[in-house]
Amino acid sequence: MSVSQTSYRSILVTYLRPQWRKVLLLTGLLLLNIVLQLVNPQIVGQFIDAARAGATSATLTQLALVFIGVALLGQVIYAAVSYMTVAVGWTATNALREDLMAHCLQLDMSFHTKHLPGEMIERIDGDVTLLANFFAHFIIRLLGSGLLLIGALILTTRENWGLGLLLTVFAIITLLVTKTLQRLGVPYLKRWRQTATEQIGFWEERLGGLEDIRSNGAIETVMQQHYRLNRSALWTMRRAFLMARIVFHTWEVLDATGRALLFAVAAYLLNQDMLTIGSVYLVFYYTGLISENLGWITYQLEDLQRAAAGIERIAELYHTPRTLMDGAQALPNSEPPAIAFQAVSFGYSQTQTVLNQISFQLAPGQVLGLLGRTGSGKTTLTRLLFRFYDPSAGTIYLDGVDLHLLQLRTLRQRIGFVTQDVQLFHATVRDNLTFFDTAIQDEQIMQAIDELGLQTWFATLAAGLETQLGPGGVGLSGGEAQLLAMTRILLRQPSLIILDEASARLDPATEHLLDTAIARLLHNRTAIIIAHRLATVARADLLLILDHGRVVEQGAYNQLANDPESHFYGLLQTGATAVLA
Repeated sequence: MSVSQTSYRSILVTYLRPQWRKVLLLTGLLLLNIVLQLVNPQIVGQFIDAARAGATSATLTQLALVFIGVALLGQVIYAAVSYMTVAVGWTATNALREDLMAHCLQLDMSFHTKHLPGEMIERIDGDVTLLANFFAHFIIRLLGSGLLLIGALILTTRENWGLGLLLTVFAIITLLVTKTLQRLGVPYLKRWRQTATEQIGFWEERLGGLEDIRSNGAIETVMQQHYRLNRSALWTMRRAFLMARIVFHTWEVLDATGRALLFAVAAYLLNQDMLTIGSVYLVFYYTGLISENLGWITYQLEDLQRAAAGIERIAELYHTPRTLMDGAQALPNSEPPAIAFQAVSFGYSQTQTVLNQISFQLAPGQVLGLLGRTGSGKTTLTRLLFRFYDPSAGTIYLDGVDLHLLQLRTLRQRIGFVTQDVQLFHATVRDNLTFFDTAIQDEQIMQAIDELGLQTWFATLAAGLETQLGPGGVGLSGGEAQLLAMTRILLRQPSLIILDEASARLDPATEHLLDTAIARLLHNRTAIIIAHRLATVARADLLLILDHGRVVEQGAYNQLANDPESHFYGLLQTGATAVLA
């Protein structure tokens, strides 16, 4: 079995199994609908032959009423089948979206740095949307069309074995040709989906950087890039849809040819008195039914081309492995942890070394001040603590335990991180503080605000916890966003805090409020403060100065600040804020 066929079966079984009762009911209704479609023309055939034989009006009326009743029942069942197929399809695709989203959230940061958010949205939503019809119609409709096709062939053969044989050969040839053409179209549709993904990624990135694009006069350049990308997408789409339509138009040619041949044979048999008028009607009706269902099958195969492109891309994404393996050991306790780096080296690629032989120890409850120029590796060092990446050499210990052995979930629960650019969601202040966790009560939130001394800030929010943030709501300044992040972290009660220059570029009043909150947040916690300004690390117990990924100097704050031979002492004397920028 090919990879694609394995993917089809795996996806169908996985996401239709939870709905097996609905699928079973749907199958039953579909079979009943097939029986009704096969029975109704038999009634019409009897009506025609009875009328030509001079049957009474009562007999003809009875046949007509049975026909109407069967037709109405068929329409009701058809409506129920249509509703249920859509419900089953969307339930399945929504479950698939959830699983893909959860999988992507677990993938390593190295994966996400290579893929834009817009690209991932198109992969998770756009590709899965292509499967809605695959789940909703493909198996059920294909099964139904196949059974109806077989039933119509049997009934046609019963009327005349020659016509039945002719229709059977016609159906087999049509299915073989369309199946062959369908396989040829999949690579083109896959390339079209990839191009669509690249478009979404391009738009997301350019719209996200709109302010910089405008201020630097790059609108014309961006539009030229947009034109080239759209032109490429147009040609890719044309090729893909041309291949898809070839399948349908091939079926049309085969259908017209088969019908013409069948009608000629039926006319000959009628003239030879080998068929009655009623039988000719049945043959014509079943021919149309067979042709219609071959069309349905062809359409489903054409739709399968689009689904196949999505399935292959989804399978590729779903089978993207995690390189960071989760540990099994929980953290020993909730007390402030000790941190130790032992000859740690790391690079985002094999040719780029960001950290080189970093070693230091931080005792429980101590604060590490991390200094260095932009690009010296300060933020990278903290990412290793979260295990967003693993070191290429050396070992990191938390409370004496190798990070590789710790459960990622409990490890990251123990760490709180505040950056200069805080992620705010288009939601209420409450949801932004709790990350949408409804288990956190308002009393806990207010307690955290009081503990950080942020009552003054909270009082400025017009609707309190119900204040809406984002588009159409309240916008927070950088300092206010960091105050919100402080509260957000305190609600989790981490034992290790990482601050990435959280008090940079603030007005004096907000900076004072933030400094007070930081002091309370760091109480009885181990902390790492990434700083570009020397004043930021005044509360540090230990200093670590990096340059090009290497440790230039480390030691106790008071020791280095009072040692005329130290690098840090020289920075203090010159007030070298710019040196660290």
